[in-house]
Amino acid sequence: MEKNLLKRKATRNRRSCRVRNCLHGQYRLYVHKTNRHLSAQLIDDEAGLTLVSVSTLSKVFAKDEKRKSKASAEKLGAMIAKLALEKQVEKVVFDRGRFKYHGLIALVADAARKAGLKF
Repeated sequence: MEKNLLKRKATRNRRSCRVRNCLHGQYRLYVHKTNRHLSAQLIDDEAGLTLVSVSTLSKVFAKDEKRKSKASAEKLGAMIAKLALEKQVEKVVFDRGRFKYHGLIALVADAARKAGLKF
């Protein structure tokens, strides 16, 4: 069983490295998904800093939006785009990590595009 866990972890690391090797840009929008929550970070790769981050754990989400859902994914994308535009960041590269680009990850990306981010 321990061997399977190590193999799964190695596969996930390979997948996320494969995705990140294709990303070249100054600012990166990273989206992470857990079983209960979503989070998004705007990262400056040159300086190695996180500029802004938003999560469904934040206080700005209402109690009914605290969980991972389509509504919270769209709100998360709009909020991260708004905060990025306040920092004068318009163009980013989208980092989905080890997750496929569908479902909630795609909803976050589409909402960020609608709010004004370009990627």
